[in-house]
Amino acid sequence: MKVQNGLSSILGVLVAGAGGMAQAQYVAPGDPGLSAASSVASYYDRFHARPIWFRNGVADPATAQLVSILRRASFDGLPSGPALAARAEAALAQAQSGNPMDIQSADHLLSTDWVEYVQTIKQPTKGMSYAYRVLAPQGTRADQILLTAAAAPSLAAYVTATSNVNPIYSSLRDTAWAQAQATGNFTPDPRLLANLDRVRSIPAAGRFIVVDSGSQLLTMYENGHPVDSMKVVSGKPELPTPLIASIMSYIVYNPYWNVPDHLVRKVTAPNVLKEGDAYLKRQGYKVMADWTVDSAVVPWTQIDWKGVLAGNVHIRVRQDPGPKNSMGRLKFPFPNGEDIYLHDSPEREYFDKNARSLSNGCVRLQDARRLGRWLLGQEPAAPSQDAEVQVQLPRGVPVYVTYITAQVQNGQIAYLPDVYGWDSAPPQQIASAR
Repeated sequence: MKVQNGLSSILGVLVAGAGGMAQAQYVAPGDPGLSAASSVASYYDRFHARPIWFRNGVADPATAQLVSILRRASFDGLPSGPALAARAEAALAQAQSGNPMDIQSADHLLSTDWVEYVQTIKQPTKGMSYAYRVLAPQGTRADQILLTAAAAPSLAAYVTATSNVNPIYSSLRDTAWAQAQATGNFTPDPRLLANLDRVRSIPAAGRFIVVDSGSQLLTMYENGHPVDSMKVVSGKPELPTPLIASIMSYIVYNPYWNVPDHLVRKVTAPNVLKEGDAYLKRQGYKVMADWTVDSAVVPWTQIDWKGVLAGNVHIRVRQDPGPKNSMGRLKFPFPNGEDIYLHDSPEREYFDKNARSLSNGCVRLQDARRLGRWLLGQEPAAPSQDAEVQVQLPRGVPVYVTYITAQVQNGQIAYLPDVYGWDSAPPQQIASAR
């Protein structure tokens, strides 16, 4: 899986002055090659910026709020947070002298701490495939962060909204922090940090879908709030549903199903060798010449089925629409490099199970028509009985496929079974699992 870097790329410009003499290179504040302190210093110098955290020599109420946020920042994945909080408190105490240099120093220091914190909570999710760069967390350059803070009507409101990330994130983190304060154990559980990383890309507002392979649930959001949910069947432990952020723009009625290669080898080939064409007809299967849309059908007798069974021959087997089609009546595609999509399913018995990590990676829906109704704003009805009929949605809807094993239950953090083993696996293991 290719994971796009959500951090902004280096913005450097070499300006040629009069007579062709090269001027100093300017590197934008927030360049990953610069430390937070250097980026902040560059911001204040370039924009001749006035203090952000002090107005008319008086500390804004948001300064105390920032110190509190830094104290708990190890629960956001910033281990140095408590040390930064102590340093900020010392700088604020020094600034109470009223000395302009002390105030300026404290303002720069608080800005540096804030930039480091925001860049931490806006890191792209490890192992997540972003079909569109804009779906990764945005606004990680120091100048972006500080210009937004300086322009905020309420600095305190801006700091709170930014640190909360999204309701799922803030609920998990704040509950874990409350537990830490109650128990005196301020070392965050690695499982919590893994879950916070996997939910940080979910937006705080808007209309979108979250598919959670941890709880095997799909949730529809309006204005950042859940409005409906349903059970799903997600990938088996050996074929996990990957982490994806994408945008759904159309749905498909009467879809074909292309049988996965491992099933062609393990299931289709043995049955064809045993029953011949009768098996293919009963399942509605056809052998296709290639993977193009207009591929020709190949007579089944021309296939080396023993070679398919041995894994030496690879073929495309397509299932026609119908009551046995594994896609059901509706398919919900969205761009991603893993060929993962949501779809209807004729196998309704799976949704009665508590553990539903049973698919080959794609996501089966408990009620595909209900999701179609929410997406379209009307009852989903196929325009014709043709195969693979695509219908455009009124507007694109972001889809976030994630894996959440941490939940808030009775004011405590509880963990679901980690069927994929991703709570403790490093990012490269998550990627290699697919």
